[in-house]
Amino acid sequence: MKEHNINLTLKIWRQENATAKGYFDEFKTSVSPHASLLEVFDELNNNLEKEGKDPIVFESDCREGICGTCGMVINGRPHGNQTKTATCQLHMRTFKDGETIYIEPFKAKAFPVLKDLMVDRKGLDVIQQAGGYVSFNTGSAPDANAIPISKTAASLALDAAECIGCGACVAACKNSSAMLFVSAKVSQFALLPQGQAERYERVQNMVIAHDESGFGSCTNTYACEAECPKGISVSNIARMNRDYFVSNMKLQK
Repeated sequence: MKEHNINLTLKIWRQENATAKGYFDEFKTSVSPHASLLEVFDELNNNLEKEGKDPIVFESDCREGICGTCGMVINGRPHGNQTKTATCQLHMRTFKDGETIYIEPFKAKAFPVLKDLMVDRKGLDVIQQAGGYVSFNTGSAPDANAIPISKTAASLALDAAECIGCGACVAACKNSSAMLFVSAKVSQFALLPQGQAERYERVQNMVIAHDESGFGSCTNTYACEAECPKGISVSNIARMNRDYFVSNMKLQK
């Protein structure tokens, strides 16, 4: 039995640059329920280009929920209404026939709009560059069992490392805080032996970079965890805060 398309009204944010006044542009479309939102955008842009109009500017790369570039606010929620789902994984079958969908860029002071749905997220790169690495020479790869790591610590570190740096935590936070992102990048090293040598310098440098990049403070509303497409836990923020407190005492000696 042939499955019918669904009819949708898309109200998509258009904005020339960070200082220009934005507006919602309306598009009525009939789409396959199996199409992803980004595939719908591809089709819209094909039609706009045929008409000699400017295509909708948006970001995407892997389209597999890995790279984190596709973030948009869909009906008021970063990445849409499906939990633990990136925008590129959102399919039209999650919407009802005849529904109106509002699509906007991630809006935050630290995420200025470049054009339409594309924002400048270099602030996250600055934070990563400030300490999201192990800088000393670790030598050749050891045997798999040479460094004992508990199953709990390994699992928590891997969970933190799942952060894709999409910025949904910033878009969801009323303060535009990126502390969930920072804490995930801090925790993935703080939980493992290889990250101990630079543990306290790392958290200091990354928190400073966070504040200097224009992100807001964390007030523990947990909206970041609720909207994170990878389900990064706010327990990482608690761990980061403890390390930051200890680092202040250590570095003052």
